[in-house]
Amino acid sequence: MNDTPGWASPGSAPSDGHDSGDQESKAPQDQPSGPSSKWSKEQPPPAQWSAPGTPGPGQTPPPPAPPGQGAGGGQGWGGSQGWGGPSGSPGGGQGGPGGPGGPGGPYRGWGAWQGPPAAAKPGVIPLRPLAVGEILDGAVSTMRTYWRTVLGISLTVAVVTELVVILLQGLVLNDSADTDALDDPSATVGEVTRALGATLAGSGVVLVITLLGTIVATALLTMVTSRAVLGRSVTTAEAWRDSRPMLPKLLGLTLLLPLIAVGIVAVGTLPGVLIAAFGPSDTGITLAVLGGIGAGIVAIWLMVRLSLSSPALMLEKQGVKKSMSRSAKLVDRSWWRVFGIQLLAAVIANVISSIIVIPFTVIAGALSGDSVSNLLDSGTGDVGWTFLIVSGIGQVIGSMLTFPINAGVTVLLYIDQRIRREALDLELARAAGVPGHGDSDTPGSTPGS
Repeated sequence: MNDTPGWASPGSAPSDGHDSGDQESKAPQDQPSGPSSKWSKEQPPPAQWSAPGTPGPGQTPPPPAPPGQGAGGGQGWGGSQGWGGPSGSPGGGQGGPGGPGGPGGPYRGWGAWQGPPAAAKPGVIPLRPLAVGEILDGAVSTMRTYWRTVLGISLTVAVVTELVVILLQGLVLNDSADTDALDDPSATVGEVTRALGATLAGSGVVLVITLLGTIVATALLTMVTSRAVLGRSVTTAEAWRDSRPMLPKLLGLTLLLPLIAVGIVAVGTLPGVLIAAFGPSDTGITLAVLGGIGAGIVAIWLMVRLSLSSPALMLEKQGVKKSMSRSAKLVDRSWWRVFGIQLLAAVIANVISSIIVIPFTVIAGALSGDSVSNLLDSGTGDVGWTFLIVSGIGQVIGSMLTFPINAGVTVLLYIDQRIRREALDLELARAAGVPGHGDSDTPGSTPGS
C-alpha cells in the first residue's frame, strides 16, 4: 500500500513496493538485519499479523468503512477517534473537524468538539451576554438572595414616596381639582380645557413623584445588584456609604430627566395652546393634541436613550452629563432591545402591583364610603383621608415588590450592554476571583464571551 506523508497505520510494515502479498508471505527474519535495519530481531511468528486492510488466514474481512473513511479507519491516530483523517491532513478524515468524527459526526473521539466552555457564574447572572429571561431571573434572584437589604431599601423609598403622594392629594389636589366640567355636557370649551388641565396636572405630579421614587430606588439598589453579580452581599449601611458621595449628582439627574421629558412635551403642545388662546379654539386644540403626541414620542425615545444614566452615574462615578452620554452610547443601535426589555419589566411589575393594590383600593372604598371609580376616572378625585391611607398601604406593599424588579432589570441591562460592547465580563470575572482571569492577557479569553 502507498503511505501518504504524515500518516501511517499503527502496526503496518514499511513499504518499499506496491505488493502487499509479498510482504505478508515473507518472514520477518528475511528482512535485512544490518545496522541500518529498523526492525527488532524478535518478531512475531509468521501468519499472526498482517498489514491493515488485508485479512489474515481464517479472518473475515472488515466491514466497509463509512463514507469519507479510508484505509486505517481504526482506533489509531488516523482512525475514527484520531486527530487527522486518512490523508493525514487535519479535518480531512474522520477524526478531523470536517469528517464524521468532527462536530456533529457519529464518531466522537479525542478530537471531538465539545462546544465552548460554560460561562462563569459567580453571582446571580452568568458572565456573558444575557438573554431576556436571564435578565429577569437575575433581578428576581437578587431580591430573593439578598431580601433583607433589597426589601429594606425598597420599603424606605416606597414609604417616603407614598407619604408625599398622600399629603399632596389630601392637602393640595383635592382642593384645587375641579373636574365637574368633564361630566357636564353644557360646559364651555374653556371650562373643559381647565378641568382637563387640572386633571392632567394632578396625574402628572403623581406620576413624576412615582418616577422619581423609582429612579432613586434603582440607583440605591445598583450597589446591591452590582455586588450580587459578583456573588457578594452588601448591607444597607454599606450601600448607603457607597451611594452617599454621589447623592447630589443623583438628585440632579433624577430631577433633570423628568424635566427634559416635560419640556419636550410642553414645546410640542405650545403652538396649539397659543392658537387656542388667541385664535380658533378647535384648530388650536387639534394642533395641541397632535403636537403633544409627536413630542411624547420624542420624549419616550430620548428617555429610553437615557434610561441607563442612573447605573452609569453610580457605578462609574461620572457626572450627570457624562452619565447621560454613556447611557446614550450604550443604548445606541440597541434601542428597540432596551425598550422591549424595559417595557416587559414594566408590564410584569404593573401586573404584580395591580394584584396587591386593587384589593386594598376596594377595601379603602368600602371603609371610607368614597367612590372608587371617582379616583380611577379622574385620578385626583375628592376623596377622604381614610381612602388615601388604606389605599396608600397597598401602594407601599406593591412598590416594595416592584421597585427591585425595575431596579434590577435596569442595572442588569446596563451590565449586559457593557458586556456586549466593552467585554465587561472579563473585568467582572477578575473582580469575582474566577480562576483563569487573573490578568487581562489570559490565554483563550474572548472579549464579550
